[in-house]
Amino acid sequence: MQITKRIFSTLALVVLTVIAIRISWLFAIVVTTLIALALNEFFKMVETKGVKVFRYFGILIGIVIPISIFFKFELTKSWELLFITLAFICLFLLQLSRKEATTSVVSLSVTLFGILYVSWLFSFMIKLYFLPHGPALVGMLILTVKAGDIGAYLVGSRFGRHALILRISPKKTVEGALAGLGFNIVFCLLSKLMLPMFSFWHLAFLAVFIGVLSLFGDLSESLIKRDCGIKDASSALPGLGGVLDVIDSLIFTTPAIYFYMSVMFK
Repeated sequence: MQITKRIFSTLALVVLTVIAIRISWLFAIVVTTLIALALNEFFKMVETKGVKVFRYFGILIGIVIPISIFFKFELTKSWELLFITLAFICLFLLQLSRKEATTSVVSLSVTLFGILYVSWLFSFMIKLYFLPHGPALVGMLILTVKAGDIGAYLVGSRFGRHALILRISPKKTVEGALAGLGFNIVFCLLSKLMLPMFSFWHLAFLAVFIGVLSLFGDLSESLIKRDCGIKDASSALPGLGGVLDVIDSLIFTTPAIYFYMSVMFK
């Protein structure tokens, strides 16, 4: 039953991704929606630890970042200092309005961390989209990462015997990680159909690079969930968990591939 739900949710996401990649504004809407949902899940996870975060303000800022990138109002350029200053002022004003002051540093830090970890890093997906061959690069990245996730799950759940990092994620195994890397390589090589300008050796290198970073992203979210004492970020996607559980392996790979490709296509 669980595997059926997982397959159904995965297929639904694949169809949505294929459609969205073909239309730039729809792709931006999908990325922004995923960020908002994932941020909400992150803040709710942290709140289970008794930390009072500025959830709605954080989600608002998290939405502004990808929208500003899509409309090319680059907060990371000349407006960066002003935007960061205003965000800090707003957060401190919100904190001053609270009666409780004993957790001020934690509340402010966690809110900012959530914005950077989820919104800022995943927003590079839109930047990657607007590079030369952007839609194909996005397709290659998602195909490679998600193929690795599926491979790790299929092999690890059945043949996994040696825990990868037991204290962080008991169900992640060395066998699953190696299988995931194998799937990364195979499906990244298949993406040559979308990116004929890359050699097979180059794609194989990218597959390993992406595979290692995606595993790191997965383990990083597992660390957060472990600290919060929960199994999944939410139950929004049957069989897969929450939105953050789906995009965690893309959070570090996306900006890394963006910077790499920015140099490649100069």
